[in-house]
Amino acid sequence: MDIIALPMTPFVTNCFILRDQGSALIVDPGDVTDGLVDAIEGYTVDTVVNTHCHCDHCGGNAAVLERTGARLLCHAADLPLLHALEQQGLVFGVPFPPSPEPSAYLKEGDTVSFGGVSLEVRHTPGHSPGHVVLVGDGFVIGGDVLFAGSIGRTDLPGGNYEQLLHSIKTKLLTLPDDTVVYSGHGPATTIGAERRSNPFLVDL
Repeated sequence: MDIIALPMTPFVTNCFILRDQGSALIVDPGDVTDGLVDAIEGYTVDTVVNTHCHCDHCGGNAAVLERTGARLLCHAADLPLLHALEQQGLVFGVPFPPSPEPSAYLKEGDTVSFGGVSLEVRHTPGHSPGHVVLVGDGFVIGGDVLFAGSIGRTDLPGGNYEQLLHSIKTKLLTLPDDTVVYSGHGPATTIGAERRSNPFLVDL
C-alpha cells in the first residue's frame, strides 16, 4: 500500500490518495488537481471520505465524484457544514461548488476498506462536530485534529477546545508511539513525537 499526500487549495490542505491492489481511496479532496488525476490513473476509486466538512477538505467532492463515480462518506454531524460549503468558501474569498449528498454516514467503529486494506473510523469531534480519523496499520489519516507541534483550531463554528483535547487523548494518544500521523495540513508526524513535544498535550 502507498499513501500520497497532495497539498491543494489556497489553504494548502493535504488530500490523501491511498492505493492498494488496484484500488484507491481519496480522503479530503479540497480540489481536483493534475496531481490527483495522475495519482488515481489506472486505479479504481470506489470511495471518497471527508474527515470533516470544512470547505478546504471537501471543495473537490463534486468534481471527484463526477470523475470516478465513487460514493461519498462523512459523519452525519458535519452535514450542516457540507450543506454550507459554498458559504464557507465565500467567507474566505475562495469559491467552491456545492457537494453531492453523502451515500452513507460514518460512525465510531465503522470500517472503510479498499484493496486489501481496512481502516478503522474513530469519531474525533472538537475541530468540527463530525470530525473522524481513519486508523490503519501503523498510521492514521488525522485530518485537522493533531498537527506537528500543534492541534486543530477550535474557533470555527462547531469547534470546542476541551472536546478536541479529549478526542486527542482518547482516540489518538492511545495509539502506539511509532504510529505515523498524516495531518490535514503540514508534514507528517508520529504519536510519540507529539506526546513528547507538542505544547498543547502537556497535561494529557
